[in-house]
Amino acid sequence: MNPLKYVSLGMVLIRLLWRRFWMILLRPAFRKCGKHVLFDPADHFTFQNVELGDYVAIGKGATFLATESRIILGNKVMLGPNVTIIGGNHNTSVVGKYMYDVLEKRPCDDEDVVIEDDVWVGSNAIILKGVTIRRGAIVAAGALVTKDVPPYSIVAGVPARVIKLRFDSLETTLEHERILYPPEQRLPVDVLIESVQSVYEKG
Repeated sequence: MNPLKYVSLGMVLIRLLWRRFWMILLRPAFRKCGKHVLFDPADHFTFQNVELGDYVAIGKGATFLATESRIILGNKVMLGPNVTIIGGNHNTSVVGKYMYDVLEKRPCDDEDVVIEDDVWVGSNAIILKGVTIRRGAIVAAGALVTKDVPPYSIVAGVPARVIKLRFDSLETTLEHERILYPPEQRLPVDVLIESVQSVYEKG
């Protein structure tokens, strides 16, 4: 084997170990960090306002910013590369001041972002303040999410809208819930029916 090949492999290994070391070191900086959480230590997080559940994978290039609100991820959540989550906004309502100079915040300027369990967010998606992405949903790559995402729905576009359901029928969704969750944790049937209706109303 070419000696340069050994050098390259060695550099890759060192990089992986270094990344792992910093990932372990930074875990306590989050407001909450569950087990088996993967993220790139070089990415941008407002650590003190970010809560991560168990088995969360955050792709490289992530930006999670929330100075006055929280960003909360549930369990078994996957985020592709370059996902941006913004939990706040500038106060643009003050007359007679440059927006740059406005320091006062309104309650509506900072709102939590919640991503529930079993959610997949595609690469380069942007999620804005006040959004809840419900259980089992999928956010397509490049989507701009400005409103809540119903459970087990798929959203895409700018701004994001529901384009279809993850499963082909309500019965399949109920079976999925039955397999994964105990009775007390399953979503109510009426909530799932609303999710189905949201597709047909927008279709």
